[in-house]
Amino acid sequence: MYDICCIGHITSDKVITVTATLHMPGGTAFYFSNAVCNLDTRYILVTAVGATEMGYINTLRRQGIEVNAGETRHTVNFENIYAKNQDERTQNVLQTADPFTVEQLRNIDAQLFHLGPLLADDIPVELIKVLAAKGKVSLDVQGYLRKVVNHKVHPTDWPEKQEALQYVNIIKADEAELQALTGRANPREGARLLADWGVQEMVITNGSHGSFIYSHGVFYTIPAYRPKIIVDATGCGDTYMAGYLYRRLKGAGIHQSGEFAAAMASLKMESPGPFMGTEDEVMMVLR
Repeated sequence: MYDICCIGHITSDKVITVTATLHMPGGTAFYFSNAVCNLDTRYILVTAVGATEMGYINTLRRQGIEVNAGETRHTVNFENIYAKNQDERTQNVLQTADPFTVEQLRNIDAQLFHLGPLLADDIPVELIKVLAAKGKVSLDVQGYLRKVVNHKVHPTDWPEKQEALQYVNIIKADEAELQALTGRANPREGARLLADWGVQEMVITNGSHGSFIYSHGVFYTIPAYRPKIIVDATGCGDTYMAGYLYRRLKGAGIHQSGEFAAAMASLKMESPGPFMGTEDEVMMVLR
């Protein structure tokens, strides 16, 4: 039995900022896995890449991360273009991968399954239902709200949302995704609607403006921790969720877990690529 199982495709990313162009693996699966690799948790990643990107899997395994890697015809290929304000991002999708199946997860048990779909058909609702019968389900909703038109990523609704979200315990969205999901311009109204649909904890991020978490009628305001230098914001949301879910499974309260997650995301912004630090480093930021 694992503590956390993350499910999602690893991508082959091109990250363009005002200062540099970088080529690297990415996606929720990649950033989340690196962020938890030095934390005290029993963890497994379920992912899939094309044959030419198997080096990504080998690198994760050398870091001590357990990986269940399936086959797919293509690796997801994202292009992330950041403005000077790192909260502003344009995305292009050049390749997509095959969806995950129930059979891939049949023999994997965990206390918590964190789902990181990159596109709307990555993880079918039937798989969410199967996982909910095994343990808690956490969902980064962004992939279900992405429609690809001529390689450009556009926001879209998720038709199966009310059917699926009754099986989701924890959901993560930024404020724009929350509005697309709920149709509510007011983030707090959107969070309340998700609770009506059955979600127990709503983690809502807003970049450098911080985040809030809504659970059982209570709003928790989480400050953003200012990084010493902003180098690369890609994967900050995934790093946040790695920290949040880790602390929640360790028995920490919602506010304390949110602060830990925000500090971890701040550290990630100070260097390119994923966060690979330790719990002690995050605690130093909090102190």
